[in-house]
Amino acid sequence: MSDQFAAHSGAAIRACVHRTTALFAAMLLVGCSIAAAPSATAPANSTQTLEYYPHLVKGYQNSYPSRRLLVLIAVDARDFKNLRPEDTAPLDGNPSVGFTVDQNKNVIQRLYSSPLGPIVQKALESSAAEAGLVALGGVSTAYRSHKEMGEDYVLVTRITRCWVTKHRGPEGRNGPSWFTNADFTIDATVYKPPFKTPFWQGRSPASYDDPPLNANPEDDTGIYDEPGQVLSIALTRAVAGIFQQNDLRTLITEDQIAAPSS
Repeated sequence: MSDQFAAHSGAAIRACVHRTTALFAAMLLVGCSIAAAPSATAPANSTQTLEYYPHLVKGYQNSYPSRRLLVLIAVDARDFKNLRPEDTAPLDGNPSVGFTVDQNKNVIQRLYSSPLGPIVQKALESSAAEAGLVALGGVSTAYRSHKEMGEDYVLVTRITRCWVTKHRGPEGRNGPSWFTNADFTIDATVYKPPFKTPFWQGRSPASYDDPPLNANPEDDTGIYDEPGQVLSIALTRAVAGIFQQNDLRTLITEDQIAAPSS
């Protein structure tokens, strides 16, 4: 009996040790998994194409005299005081231009663009040419109060707003609905060399919603796939809005430009 009891006791002890070891290993594995798992999924990054759409805005084409306008590189002067620093910091030299959020307003994707200054400068050159002006591209951001390329005027601009938000709406008949809003604002100053006093100053704000706010409520399908396209519409409207301003057009049209001396 003592031998049988010893055998049964040994087997029981070995089984208990095996179960304890297995349970400890399982607990250790679960603990490692919890430690390795992130507390939240980090937002994805997306670099958007931001561009000017020629002739999208109508009504101001060829409305200016053929004067030479030097367009300087635009300054990115945006204020992000109402946004979190992690959502507005640049990525590899590319500025932040917006984000995509879910139904709970959690950021699920951060949006970036190539540097805004050269983009807006080229857009202003294109829009000025549409207006009838002779557009020249400068190499700096600052007005130097002397002629650099035989220009009649110099255009200095600051980008004070450039942001797009794409957010998920409720489920629709075709699946999840998405809404995108974009805002773009440019502060502009025109100089007439060699004078240091501005010849003209103005602001051009623009916004665009996709789908449009006045769309059929039963059709909540957006037109554009990428938020950068929606922001490009706002950019185009803001740029064209500068040359649509009647006081600037009147000033340049009525300005007496002296003929160059021979």
